[in-house]
Amino acid sequence: MMSQRVKIKQILLSDRTNYEVTVKGWVRTFRNNQFIALNDGSTNNNLQVVVNEADMDPALFRRITRGAAIAVTGEIIPSLGKGQKVELKTAVLEILGDCDAEVYPIQPQKQSLEFMREIAHLRFRTNTFGAVFRIRHSLAFAVHQFFNEKGFVYLHTPIITASDAEGAGEMFRVTTLDMKKPPLNEKGEIDYKEDFFGRATNLTVSGQLEGELGAMAFGDIYTFGPTFRAENSNTARHLAEFWMIEPEMAFYELKDNMDLAEEFIKYVIRYSLEHNREDLDFLAQRLLDEEKQKPQADRSPMGLIEKLEFVLNNEFMRITYTEAIDILKNSKPNKNKKFQFPVEEWGTDLQSEHERYLVEKHFQKPVILTDYPAAIKSFYMKQNEDGKTVRAMDILFPGIGEIVGGSQREENYDKLVKRMEELQIPVEELYWYLDTRRFGTAPHAGFGLGFERLVLFVTGMTNIRDVIPFPRTPKSAEF
Repeated sequence: MMSQRVKIKQILLSDRTNYEVTVKGWVRTFRNNQFIALNDGSTNNNLQVVVNEADMDPALFRRITRGAAIAVTGEIIPSLGKGQKVELKTAVLEILGDCDAEVYPIQPQKQSLEFMREIAHLRFRTNTFGAVFRIRHSLAFAVHQFFNEKGFVYLHTPIITASDAEGAGEMFRVTTLDMKKPPLNEKGEIDYKEDFFGRATNLTVSGQLEGELGAMAFGDIYTFGPTFRAENSNTARHLAEFWMIEPEMAFYELKDNMDLAEEFIKYVIRYSLEHNREDLDFLAQRLLDEEKQKPQADRSPMGLIEKLEFVLNNEFMRITYTEAIDILKNSKPNKNKKFQFPVEEWGTDLQSEHERYLVEKHFQKPVILTDYPAAIKSFYMKQNEDGKTVRAMDILFPGIGEIVGGSQREENYDKLVKRMEELQIPVEELYWYLDTRRFGTAPHAGFGLGFERLVLFVTGMTNIRDVIPFPRTPKSAEF
């Protein structure tokens, strides 16, 4: 009879020896017909399991192959070999799941991230993705812990919605209609009154508008759920399905919003440094090895741990969009035509290269940009008295550019309606949103943080498809 299962991480963290355990995991390697490197996903470090061929059934012994799932009971003893403090001396070994090592896609040699995306259902078993997804878990846990400690209410906003929060129109349609023979109205258009919800519906692009309704009752709420954009983009920064963290706070103005966002980001990064140091050190070394293959000019100025500590140890610089435009217009890269998108006039929508210049070169610290031109921002943002700008805020990080976007929300009913009419946003359809401005309106603010962007930054990975378990991108919806 096997004893109670113990996680490998727990065994390796302890100095205890000479006790019996049962471990279960997958064989990483099997050397000299004697030493099994066993991994159970709790850590990247393997437990060395020592077997004696003479004591085993030959048929069972032949089934110990790379990738096989096994259960081992035995004694944890001090290791005489190099590379590990303890090892497991086998008493009983059981094969739980066979694996043909010849066709198993994960081979001992290094394999490309591109290949790993093709076998995303198995890539969790590698060291790189083991580290990435344990960090992703910790960051998600830290998000909930941060808001819970501050008394926020976690609000589940709809995944199926009839509104387009961003006004971009790039949404996935949800329907039960027969697309071969859809019902048509008098104008020859699809009659969504015959559809399941009796109207056209989509997958949500944001929980913000519904989140504001909660903030007007609970004071402070946050959403953390999947969002969807039907944007036909194949870049390393875009996904069709991703997760958003969106807090909304009543009685907050722009400064309060910035303070909370900075505190929040520092909290979750600090949590990961404290609880995932082993995985972060592994990814930092991986990044360093990759950087060595690049020309000196293309290498990152900071290592992964250094970059995370850079965010923690610096107060975020706060400047207006107008000040940023002046800095960029007069910068050497702009004057020497080194920017791909030249900065020539006020009103330009900033690109990632401009944002990174401000963070990495000019201020050398994270930057919060505020008071953007109204013309390049969403309808719901609080209008400034100058009539040209809105109380928006974007947080810019090294290596990534914008990581957070937010604003104080427009609480004035008349101003909001006027802005919606200017942008041809149907006022009648958003009656429920406008009702919060009619009944007990109050100053309020909020921001959105794309969770995968955060994971990308913390892990040092360079492609957003490598930080979500099952990437959804144009022409790709495997698994």
